[in-house]
Amino acid sequence: MRKFLSSMDDTLPGKFEITKEGIVHDMLAPVGSHELTASRIRKRLEKEMSEELVAHTGRPDVESVPEGIMRHPDVMVIALADMEGQGSFDPRTLIAAIEVVSQSNPENDWVGKMRDYPLLGIPVYAIFDPRTGSGAVLSDIHPTPNGPRYATRRDFLYGEDVTIDKWTISTESLPRYDA
Repeated sequence: MRKFLSSMDDTLPGKFEITKEGIVHDMLAPVGSHELTASRIRKRLEKEMSEELVAHTGRPDVESVPEGIMRHPDVMVIALADMEGQGSFDPRTLIAAIEVVSQSNPENDWVGKMRDYPLLGIPVYAIFDPRTGSGAVLSDIHPTPNGPRYATRRDFLYGEDVTIDKWTISTESLPRYDA
């Protein structure tokens, strides 16, 4: 599947990811409020973090070849040293993955990534949902009969402070999608 996605780069619009269920294709490019939310979260986190860490919003993807999963979080908290090298990031080096829910495919963030991120060993997953002005921070991976899952979920509303791993940031003035 990875080879197929590489051949699709720049030929089809949207974003591709490989999940346990197959390929996810988000056909619409993120809207301005999606990108603004990711940017504000990134900047707020980086104000709280040490210089050895970064809240990264670019490429590459995170990939686990043994699991057959390739994802691209909107924001990845990772050590600068773990960004060195070629190819996809090792998902086990991420401190947190942060997603801004897609207006066109919210199930990808609320269902698929909630399943895949603990399987990849990403210890903290934060979801910001501009459709509802709410979100959740998931942590504490534990085994279940259906595979690893997050045991702890802390819900929040926009306007409240939210703690992602060790860092607390404001959700004040995060944009919402137009209805």
